Formats: sequence, structure tokens, C-alpha cells
Amino acid sequence: MGSVPAEEAAALEFGGLVGDLREVYESGRTRDLEWRQSQLRGLVRLLEEKEEDIFDVLREDLGKHRGEAFRDEVGVLKKSVVDKLQNLKNWAAPEKAHTPLVAFPATALVVPEPLGVVLIFSCWNLPIGLALEPLSGALAAGNIVVVKPSELAPSTSAFLAANIPKYLDAKAVKVVEGGADVGEKLMEHRWDKVLFTGSSRVGRLIMTKAAKHLTPVALELGSKCPCIVDWLDSNRDSQVAVNRIIGAKWSTCSGQACIAIDYVLVEEEFAPTLIEMLKSTLKRFFTKPEFMARILNEKHFKRLKDLLADRRVAASVVHGGHLNPKTLSIEPTLLLNPPLDSDIMTEEIFGPLLPIITVKKIEDSIKFLKSKPKPLAIYAFTRNENLKSRIIEETSSGSVTFNDAIVQYGLDSIPFGGVGHSGFGQYHGKYSFEMFSHKKAVLKRSLLIEFMFRYPPWDESKIGMLRRVFRFDYVSLFFALIGLRR
Repeated sequence: MGSVPAEEAAALEFGGLVGDLREVYESGRTRDLEWRQSQLRGLVRLLEEKEEDIFDVLREDLGKHRGEAFRDEVGVLKKSVVDKLQNLKNWAAPEKAHTPLVAFPATALVVPEPLGVVLIFSCWNLPIGLALEPLSGALAAGNIVVVKPSELAPSTSAFLAANIPKYLDAKAVKVVEGGADVGEKLMEHRWDKVLFTGSSRVGRLIMTKAAKHLTPVALELGSKCPCIVDWLDSNRDSQVAVNRIIGAKWSTCSGQACIAIDYVLVEEEFAPTLIEMLKSTLKRFFTKPEFMARILNEKHFKRLKDLLADRRVAASVVHGGHLNPKTLSIEPTLLLNPPLDSDIMTEEIFGPLLPIITVKKIEDSIKFLKSKPKPLAIYAFTRNENLKSRIIEETSSGSVTFNDAIVQYGLDSIPFGGVGHSGFGQYHGKYSFEMFSHKKAVLKRSLLIEFMFRYPPWDESKIGMLRRVFRFDYVSLFFALIGLRR
């Protein structure tokens, strides 16, 4: 069996599961490059052959349209796995490292090796991508993997449990379904790495549990990702910016994404124009309700409803605000200058509500950002090179993207991850391989040459020799060794 059904998970002795997986890892099967490549090919087949099934479960869990599901999960994920297949041989090869002349003859290598048995907690908003992207990296690195899908996306969780054993090595890859209690039981055991994607609250619990076994942890957490919108030179540029803002807010799981735009910063003078362009473009983009995902469940719907229940916040709504509890849908909503101390401006929104905060000068946005926790991403639409430089140099975030938003998530050539309160650890592309690898240093020396000044009994002459070694003064060292002074 390659999966553990939810109804059995509570009674399962996870210690036995982890022990069995360690035996498989110790057998050495996952270290073979061909085995790793076969697992990646299996993931590609899964994405190709089960594409329609994936669309179905994402629609059931989140109301995602097949276009959004392909763009954000199936398509981008297949591209990433194929990239790993094409580059794995180079990534897994030992890298030569420099050795100083004084060590001659010697060679130094950095050898990537798998960590062992790793645990991946995925999140419900991108339930296919956030499970299979790190899984592909862990398998490429040669690890045994347990995936714990989110119970809040039950159809996707069941799909992964049923299909991963059919396409991957069922003895080396396990899917464990269940709720928070199952996650807690899994964390009672020793893992060689844990990756968790989700809320800061649960992330703290994961770290606390991991500390018992000194298990290394990577956390991908949420944050309030800001978007700076500067004056742009033309109506066309402004329209492109608005298109991309809408795509990064309402077209990605209805704003229920850790890298979605959380709020906009714009100059007072430009705010009315921006709002009108957002209104007209929203109307043009979302001509049918099914083009935007729904809110996950009643609990999250109520949380968003409560954000708007604050009278001060409700008074700031300039567009939208309609809520339908029967369909768990919320109209795209724009708010102009809601109170900065309100929940909507202090908590991650994770939904289709977009506050627009005005500043006197666009440069004031940098001071505003520096007063907040470090976000997962900062977005800025501007042609001002000085402003770009200041954002890069004066702020800290997991990533910075200029004149677009969210697309950095799909680039395999750059790392994805947070900093500070938004998490730590980086993956995607080669960085997924490296997240689940240990770079082992290997030094090989000959017994041919021996320098006795390395050893006691000490005298000033030996200390002088060491001084020459540490400043790489080989000419002086040579003369000293042969009894001459230079």
C-alpha cells in the first residue's frame, strides 16, 4: 500500500511506518540516479494521464476553473518536473572545490547526498502544486517521502492517496491522510527534514515538535504581500498593471494564496484612476461566477465576513462587498483607506478583499513597508529605477517582483521562500533539490608530503611557518622550509 486512509490514520502506529521507511532508505535504492529519474517520469505521467481528474478535484474542493487549475498547478508543475529530469544528472554530480597549494597533492569535492526520510505538509489552496513540487525535489534528491495533504481539501487529498502509489514507488513514497491529530502524531517521530506550508500558528507548533528530535524544518508561511503602484507613463502601461494586479489577487484561488497581493499602496492623486480601472477590468474579466474560485469553507467565509463587519472598514468599501453564504462566494471588493489598526490591515486577508492605502508620495511606501513584518513578496509597478533600487536595498522580503505579480512562483531559476515571519527555506527548480540534499564536503589528500610545523612541540619558527601558510605566502614558506630567509 502506498497510502494510509484517513479512517485508519488515528490508529496507525506511525513509529512502525517510519521504521519501515528507514529500512527502505538504508537499502540504498533511492540513491540510484535511474530510480530518481523514474520517479520524476512517474510524476509527469500522473499529471498527464490524470489531468481531468485533477481539474475535477480542484473544482470540488475550491471551485477552481480548469483554466486556473492548469495555469497554477498542473501546467507549472509539469514544467518544473521536466526541468528536474533534464538537469538532475548535473545537479547530482560532485562539484570540484578549490584546494590551497600547501595541501598538494589534494582534491576537494562537494557531494550532494539525500537527507533520508522526509515529511511534507502541503496546504489546501494549491493542494496539488504544494504537495507535488516539494515531493519532486525530495525524490530528485534521493529521499524517502511521506506527504501529508491538507484535510481541508478532501477530494484532492483522496486523489493523491489513491494515485501516487500507482505512479511512484509505493515502498518509498507514502501519503498519510487525516486532520491535525494525524499531523501531531507524525511529528512525534524523528524525520530528516520537515517542510510545512501553512499558517504561522501551526508553523510554531511544527517547530516545537521538531525540536524534540532536532529535526531541521523549512516553513513556508503566509504574510501581507504589498503592491506599490506608481504613476505609469501611458494608459496602456496602466492597463497592463491593472490586469496583472487582478490576476494576482482574484484570479489565484480568489486571493486565498500566500503570495497573492494583500493590499495596494498608491499616491492619493492616482488612487481614483486606479480604482476606476480596477472596477472596469474586474467587470470584463469575471463575466461568469465560475471564473473565480470560491472561499474554502464556512469558517473562512465567516472570517472574511467578520473583516467587513467592522463599521470603520465597511465605510471604506468603494466597490463590491456582496457575500453569498450559499455558494461561499464573495464579490471582488475594493476598500479605500480602511483604518490601519483594523483586522483587515493587521491580519493576512487570504481572500478577495483588496485594501488600497494612499500615500502623499510613492516613496513614502518604503517607510510604510519597513514598519511591517517582512513579507513573502513585495510587488511594485513602476518605471522609476531609483524607486526600484530603494525597494531592493531598503526593504526585506522573500522576493521582489517589478511590473508583475505571482509569476515569480513559476520560475524554476530563482528560489521561492520567505524570510523572518514569512518563513525560511527555499525551493523550486534546483532549489527544491538542494532543500532536500546535504552538501557533503569530501577532501582527499596524499600521504606523500608532510609538514611537521603543524604539530608540537611548538616554537616561534613553527608559528612563523603557520603565519605564512594562512596568508598563502608560499614563496616565503619555501625559503623558510629550506632554511633560507627571504
